Parts: sequence; structure tokens; C-alpha cells
Amino acid sequence: MRRRFLVLLWVVAWLLVLPASAWAQSSNPLVLVLNADGPITAAMQTYLERGIRIAEQQGAELLIVQLNTPGGDINAMTQITTDFRGSSVPVVVYVAPNGAMAASAGTIVTLAGDAAAMAPQTVIGAASPVGAQGQDLTQTEQLKVKETMKALARSLSQQRSQTAIDLANATIDQAKSVTASEAKSAGLIDFIAADIPDLLRQLNGYTLRTSNGAHTLNTVNANVVEVPPSLIEQLLLMLTDPNIVFLLLTIGVQAILIELSSPGGWVAGFVGVVCLALGIYGLGLLPVNYFGLVFLVLAFVLFVLDIKAPTHGALTAAGVASFILGALVLFNSPGVPSFQRVSVPLVVATGLAIAAVFFTIIRFALRAQRAPVRSGREGLTGQVGITRTVLNPDGTIQLGSELWTAELVERNDPLPIGSRVEVVAVDGVRLKVRRADQDRPFTE
Repeated sequence: MRRRFLVLLWVVAWLLVLPASAWAQSSNPLVLVLNADGPITAAMQTYLERGIRIAEQQGAELLIVQLNTPGGDINAMTQITTDFRGSSVPVVVYVAPNGAMAASAGTIVTLAGDAAAMAPQTVIGAASPVGAQGQDLTQTEQLKVKETMKALARSLSQQRSQTAIDLANATIDQAKSVTASEAKSAGLIDFIAADIPDLLRQLNGYTLRTSNGAHTLNTVNANVVEVPPSLIEQLLLMLTDPNIVFLLLTIGVQAILIELSSPGGWVAGFVGVVCLALGIYGLGLLPVNYFGLVFLVLAFVLFVLDIKAPTHGALTAAGVASFILGALVLFNSPGVPSFQRVSVPLVVATGLAIAAVFFTIIRFALRAQRAPVRSGREGLTGQVGITRTVLNPDGTIQLGSELWTAELVERNDPLPIGSRVEVVAVDGVRLKVRRADQDRPFTE
């Protein structure tokens, strides 16, 4: 067992070292590419920080951050800016592919690179700050945050022209957005490149300043390697999607309800706890209105009550309305950016699916209430047994797997052993029976 464990450790270590060895063996310059696609969050900052650390460890010639973001958290933006400026490896922020954007906080992240580039048909700007919940800031708060961001933008653009600095201020003051060609004309970015090979051709021989001083790039025949997010980073990046967070919360609550309704297992409870934990973490990353949670909790309370109370689905219908309203209030409150809103069709479809499940449960519950009693003394009436002694008129019969004392109500002729009888009444522990058709099946 010990030998197998050591072999496993050796294989894992070899797999981890193999990429680094492959990069180091090449005599061509190494260029690492990070794909920052999505809102700027702490998870993205962790991914970019790891990429910078790998680039420094491998002695990379250049680190390219391919950016496509609608904006995000100001604290994460500030930390990314610090990471870029502290990197000993030159960092080039490339807004791509075509149709991508570097909006809001993405504008500052783009300016934080040692050089900035954009693909054709991309935009940059609209950097006016908003509150953590997507709401407009008060006049005092807005003034403070704007002045801070403008100062940061000026410090990042100090090597650029006054036109570029004015444009950077306008993206914050007036939420102005510009195209790639307009940003290049103003000097806000350095290159317009169709793709990464085109960008590397333009960067070859370009001199820029890093934390270690001036550096002239050599990108001829560069070995381009993409550094993908790790599994944990991918998971955390997924939690910035409001649709996924909504589904996690819904599945989590449903699983917990299943566990509470049928205790003794652990799978449903485990799944529910994990989904709720991930969903709650995602809520902390998104601009949400927590008042919507009140309606969501109310919805599931109504669902459960409708199973217990004879309302025949009325509470479930009210629960569906509360569920849909709660989800929309939680994720789609006024002021929340469109890219951070939950899909309305998804909310409605999920609400209807939950309603269908609970309506099915209610249907089975009503059917069970209307079904004849099949247990206890009342449940014995109408069942068919077989005589084990002669009934004349008293004797013993077998009903299911039990022997009962029975009395024949029809006293004309005794019944021999093996005759089939039907229970017509119960008198204490004594059954009153009559002759049954011989083709009727026994009661199991």
C-alpha cells in the first residue's frame, strides 16, 4: 500500500512538472495567455494572480490577458491593477475577440497593463461607478468613488497623451464608451490587432516599462501557451452567473425538503447543503436584493402547507406566484446591470416545474385519503380467506399469513377445509364470514 501511494505521488508530481519542463526546454520566447471572460470578481483576480506567478516562475517573455468583461467589483479591480503593476513580466491587456468589451471596471483593468490592445469591433468605457447592489450612489458617495477612480486612471495613463487622459476621465464622469479605433486615435490604447498572432507581430521590438524597468519585447517565433482556470477557479467563476446561482438555491431547498420529509438517508441532505452553500456564496458575489429571499421562503412554506392542508392546490398556486416574484426581486431589481440579471423564462419554467411536482404529490395524497381502508379492523371487511378447519358454523380460517377464529353467518351447510370465504364483519377478534366464489383470489 505504501509503495502504491508513493507511485501515485510521483505520477501527480510528474504531471504537474511536465508543462513547466516543456515550456523551459524551448529556446523560443514564452508567451502565456490568460482568458479573462466574465465579470470582474475575486475569483477572476485569483486566476490572474496565479497566471502572473506562473509567468514569473517560467521566465516568460510576455503575459497576455485576453479580456472580455462587462465590469464588476471595484475591490477586485483594484487588486488586479496592483498585481499587473507589480509583475516583473510585461502584461499586455488585449480586449478580444470581436464584439468583446472592457466596460466599467474593465476600463481600468485595460489601462493597468504595460500595454493595451483591442480587437476590431470592440468597445471600452462606461466606467461610471454604481453601488454593490447595482443601485445609483448618493451624490457624496459618487463623488468620492469617481474622484478615486479618476485619480487611478490618470496614474495609469500618465505616459499617454492628454487626449487619452481626458478620454479616461470621460469614461468615468460621463460613462462614455468608445470603439477600438476611437480609443487608438485618442492614444488610450496602443494597438489594434485582429488576433493574438497579429498582436505578437506588432509587439515585437516594442519597448515598455515594467516594475523592473524598460524592456524591449522579442516575440519572434514565440511559444504561445494558454493557462486555463483551475477546476476551483472555474467553479467560482461559474458562481458569478445569476442563472446558476438561482438553480443552486432552488435545488438546494428542494433537496433539504426531501431530506426532512424522509429522514434516514444522507444523499439528498448532502446535495442540498452543498447547493445552498454554493448558492449563498454566489449571492455574495452578485448585486442582489435580499428582500426577495422573503418571497422565496414563503413560496416553499406554502408548497409544504398545501400537502398538509386540504386546499386542493390553492396554496401551491400562491406559492408559484411568490416563488417567481421572489426570484425576480432577488436578482432583477432596478439598477442591476442586464448581464447580472436572471433569465425570466428560466424563473417561470422552474416555478411551473416545482408546481407540477407539488401538484402531483397533492394528487397522490388526495387519492390516498379517498382510498378504502386497508389496515386495521375496518380493512379486514371484504377480504377473502381460506378455511383451515371445517366451519360448522365456527372454525379457523387463514387470512393472509394469519389464522383467525371465524363464524359462518350462513348456517345452512358447513364449509369443508379449503373453501374460500369472505369477511363480512369483525366482532372483536372473531371474524364473521360467508361463502365466497371459488375463483376469487386470496388476500395476500
